[in-house]
Amino acid sequence: MSTVLLFGASGFVGRQVRAVLAPDAELRCPGRADCDLGTVELRELTRLVRAVAPDAVVNCTGALDGTDDQLVLANTLVTAKLVEAVAAGAPRARLVRIGSAGEYGPIPPGEAADESAATRPIGAYGVSHLAGTRLVELACRAGRVDGVVLRVFNPVGPGLPTGNVLGRAALLLRQALARGEDRIVLGSLDAHRDFVDVRDVALAVRAAVRIRALPRRIFNIGSGRAVPTRTAVQLLARAAGFTGRIEEEAGPPGTSRSGGVGWACADIRAAADLLGWRPSYDLPASVSALWYATAGIQLPDRGVVPSVTPPAQPKESACIQESAS
Repeated sequence: MSTVLLFGASGFVGRQVRAVLAPDAELRCPGRADCDLGTVELRELTRLVRAVAPDAVVNCTGALDGTDDQLVLANTLVTAKLVEAVAAGAPRARLVRIGSAGEYGPIPPGEAADESAATRPIGAYGVSHLAGTRLVELACRAGRVDGVVLRVFNPVGPGLPTGNVLGRAALLLRQALARGEDRIVLGSLDAHRDFVDVRDVALAVRAAVRIRALPRRIFNIGSGRAVPTRTAVQLLARAAGFTGRIEEEAGPPGTSRSGGVGWACADIRAAADLLGWRPSYDLPASVSALWYATAGIQLPDRGVVPSVTPPAQPKESACIQESAS
C-alpha cells in the first residue's frame, strides 16, 4: 500500500480525492491547523515530508478569489514551497498539483485547447496558477521532483462553493423555493464552459498518483465539451424542481478568474491516452449531485434522484449578481 500526503483534504476537490485514494493508500491529511501551506516555514514543511516519506504528495489547496498577493501566495508560493520540500524530503515522491484552465486565458470559440496551446491568462488568478505550473515543470526538467499538473477546467458536483456560478445558483434556487418565489437573478450566463464532475477530477488525481512513469507533465482535465452556462443552470433548476424564471442582469464583467473568457473547452485526449482517464459523469448527473448535496443528501448512485424531498434552506436574499466562472 502506498503512502500519500494529501493537502486540502477537507475542501471541494480534496474530499473527493481523499475518498478515491483511501481504499488502497495510507493517507496522511494534515489540516490547516497542523500545517498551513501559506504560512509554514519551508524547513518545517520539509521535515513533515521527510517524516511521512510519501510515495505521492497531492496538493488540493488554492485560492479562487482574492487580491493579487493572496492569489500568488496560495497558488504560486505554496507550489514553490512544496517543490522545495519534496525535492529535499522525498525526491522520489510523485508531486501532483491541481492547476486551472485559467492558465490558458481566452480559447478561440469552437476550439478545444490541448496542453500545448498558448497560455495567456487574463488576470492574477490565471497568472498565479501558470507560475505554479511553470515551477513544477522547471523542477521536473532539472530532475529535482517527479511532478505532474492537472489543469482542471470547470469542476462541478457535490460541495461546489457558492463562489462558483453553479454553486451560487444552487443557493439562490434553494432560497427561492423556501420562500415560494418564482424568480432568481444571476449575471450573464452567455459564457461556454467545460464542466467536469469533481468526482472525475478525483479519479484523474488517482490516475496521476498511480501511473509509474509520466510521459508528460501537464494534462487537461475536463469533459471535452463546451456547454453554455445558461444550459447548466437550467439543468440545475430542473433537478431542483424550480419552474420559475431565471433572469440575467448586466453586472460586472465576470470574476477575476474568468472575466473576458467566453469559451473554454479542453482537449482531453492526452489524459485518455496516457493516464487512462476519461470523465464518467455527465452534466445532468453532476448538477443533480450538486443540488442534493446542498441539503446534505448524497445520491445513492450515478445520477439517480432520491425519492425524498430535501429540506429547504433558511430564508435569505435571492438576488445576488453572479457571472459565469
